[in-house]
Amino acid sequence: QVQLVESGGGLVQAGDSLRLSCANSGRTFMRYGMAWFRQAPGKEREFVAAINTSGASTYYADSVKGRFTISRDSAQNTVYLQMNSLKPEDTAIYYCAARYYFSDYYTMRNYENYNYWGQGTQVTVSS
Repeated sequence: QVQLVESGGGLVQAGDSLRLSCANSGRTFMRYGMAWFRQAPGKEREFVAAINTSGASTYYADSVKGRFTISRDSAQNTVYLQMNSLKPEDTAIYYCAARYYFSDYYTMRNYENYNYWGQGTQVTVSS
């Protein structure tokens, strides 16, 4: 069983940094492709970044490329999202998601293709 718990959100100013964490209590963490999505009020859930089981392959949305970095620590069963140079438009609830198998970019960016979700953590960036 997989249980995902996000943490690290908060209120910051534009230009600041935050690091989100997603802890997985399941024993099969290594098998899952992992991703971060976000959802702003009144908008659809949006892909942010994804990472494969080894951490060697990553995908990013164009809007965060060069500012955000996804990584994973298998020993800690945790996935991270380092967010730098934050902008007001990054304000959203950020969700961690797990998928049985890592796949191509177009598959990983579709929120319907994930098997497990966390409860989300709020990130608010003031101007």
